[in-house]
Parts: sequence; C-alpha cells; structure tokens
Amino acid sequence: MRKELIQLFPEADAMELVSLRNHIDFLDEEQFQLFTTIYRAKRKDPQTILILCLAGFLGINGIHRIVMDQLGLGIVYLLTGGLCLVGTIVDLINYKTITLKYNEKVMDETLMKIR
Repeated sequence: MRKELIQLFPEADAMELVSLRNHIDFLDEEQFQLFTTIYRAKRKDPQTILILCLAGFLGINGIHRIVMDQLGLGIVYLLTGGLCLVGTIVDLINYKTITLKYNEKVMDETLMKIR
C-alpha cells in the first residue's frame, strides 16, 4: 500500500521496511505523515551504531548502548571494557538486530503518540 516507504526511508534495509509496513498499513494519510516525521527524527541508522560499536576498540566501550537508550548496559560496558571486549564483539556481529529492535520500539512508541 505504501510504495513511498522506500523513497521516504532509502537508508532502511528490507527488515526495517517490512516492520514499517506492518506498523503503518492502517494509518490514514494525516497519521502517516505525522508518523514518518516523528519516526525519521527518532530512528537510529545501523551504520551509526556500527561505528559507535567500533569505537569500543578505541576504549569508548558502551557508547552504542547509551545512544540506544540502554544506559545501564552502556555504563556496565564502559566500566568493564565492553565486558572484556566480548560484549563489544557480540554487539559488533549483531548490530543490525540491535538497531532493528530499537527502531521497532520507536515505531510502537510513535504509534501510541499519534493515536
């Protein structure tokens, strides 16, 4: 129904587009415009999270978790050296999944605001 999703979110991968489509199929045009405006401002880009995760190898462990609103885990990573870099390596492998879960949470919160 919303073919313009790809044009509105060219940086989104296929999984995020499927999730977006599932979240917004029932919205009218005004709600759709409001949703896309709010969501675009709050969503996180997987490449940004990847770069922040890589910063853990430079001694700034956990910054990617703090940016994703996981303050407690970010502080634990910062104090433990990314759980001795094991947690940072796992996050480096799973950065797309971590970002998608965060973005889906943002989608749900945005839908609650516009209803």
